Amino acid sequence: MIWLSALAVALATALLLPTRPRWERSPPVPSGPAPDDGGWMRRHRWLLSLLAGLGAWLFLGGTPGLVGGTVAAVVAWVVIGRGESPAARRDREATRRELPHVVTLLAAALRVGVAPAEAARLVCRALPGPATTRLDRSVARLELGADPAEVWSKLALEPGLAPLGRALSRSHDTGASVVTAVERLSDQLAREARGDVEDRARAVGVKAAVPLGLCLLPAFLLIGIVPLVAGLMSSFQW
Repeated sequence: MIWLSALAVALATALLLPTRPRWERSPPVPSGPAPDDGGWMRRHRWLLSLLAGLGAWLFLGGTPGLVGGTVAAVVAWVVIGRGESPAARRDREATRRELPHVVTLLAAALRVGVAPAEAARLVCRALPGPATTRLDRSVARLELGADPAEVWSKLALEPGLAPLGRALSRSHDTGASVVTAVERLSDQLAREARGDVEDRARAVGVKAAVPLGLCLLPAFLLIGIVPLVAGLMSSFQW
């Protein structure tokens, strides 16, 4: 048991120690989105699963420890695999922030009579970013002859672009005006974006109250409370 504990501590220490930077010439930055390396948890997925299994084995001991360690290792493997990596989360958040601008430009292109596929292509060229990168893949499938209903349905499953995909798919299925649907979505996303900005602005005041209070409280105690207490104590007759 002692050598197993030492092994677990050594593996955890090796995992937490930062790697020494290598002074090499940095490669050129690619023009597309950064590749998703899965984050440090996915890179060390097998090691973390092993540590979870060892920890459960050492905690339970004996035959229950073997069963519990196996279950803990499998659960850790599955949970880490299903978790969202930091790169994927940043890409999803950037897509969500860019979506109102993409929909606004798309509505403007549709308003002048451009077809949805060509309008989406123009928006992708005019506004490069994570949102238009995903949209460009759907446009490429349309240009290859894919069914628009299937393409827009798959776009509705894309993280961050789901509202646009649902609006285009609904308009294609029902025969409603795609211009009206996209303009309505543009107004809705604009209101939501303004609401998010207002919420963040209000949160700044709440977050600033704590450090401000910590700064003012000692001054209030020293200037207001301490002299009052000292004056009251000096007036007592001992």
